Amino acid sequence: MASSSLAAALSRLRPTFQRALLLSPLPTLFTFKPKVLNQTRRFISKTTVMASKESADNNPGLQASVDEATKGYFMQQTMLRVKDPKVSLDFYSRIMGMSLLKRLDFPEMKFTLYFLGYEDTSTAPSDPIERTAWTFGQKAVLELTHNWGTETDPDFKGYHNGNAEPRGFGHIGITVDDVHKACKRFESLGVEFAKKPEDGKIKDIAFVKDPDGYWIEIFDTTTIAKTTANAAV
Repeated sequence: MASSSLAAALSRLRPTFQRALLLSPLPTLFTFKPKVLNQTRRFISKTTVMASKESADNNPGLQASVDEATKGYFMQQTMLRVKDPKVSLDFYSRIMGMSLLKRLDFPEMKFTLYFLGYEDTSTAPSDPIERTAWTFGQKAVLELTHNWGTETDPDFKGYHNGNAEPRGFGHIGITVDDVHKACKRFESLGVEFAKKPEDGKIKDIAFVKDPDGYWIEIFDTTTIAKTTANAAV
């Protein structure tokens, strides 16, 4: 039997085997000891729970099937209002490593939009109109909105960051290669922390603040999986 056919056959048998293992006496060809049997049952039960935790049955309001009309949708941008674009652009490019994908100016309404992200801008179209379309086709873009004049207005008090009362917006999140290494670099660059990796009850994640006080969660894929392991299963 070809390997693909064998894999398919085993896949079809797996649900039957799991039901027999969890609900019925073991077939006579298995001679597992009670301790091993109980461990195996717990493992399969745990695996089943993990697979179903995100199901619609466990999340009231969640739709199990996606409307075909939404198949082309994706999360494209998060917008933050900033006081001074010079300061914010320096932070997000020099410290966070983002590139400016596109700038849009609206003189009649006196504001400018800056779209930043981690895309390779060398692949962006040279035509400004086409570059706009290219930018809006990228995922997880940060849009900074600057209302002209706030940077020089002595009476401007800044924007609400969502983490003081009344609370609302919380933070954006950035994945780094190593959360501890990244935070040492941020500290050396004078970045303000809301939480360092070793602080609080949840370890190995950090929160830093951008120039306007917005929080940015910092994590890596290895430690975030370990840190949230108990919450995931």
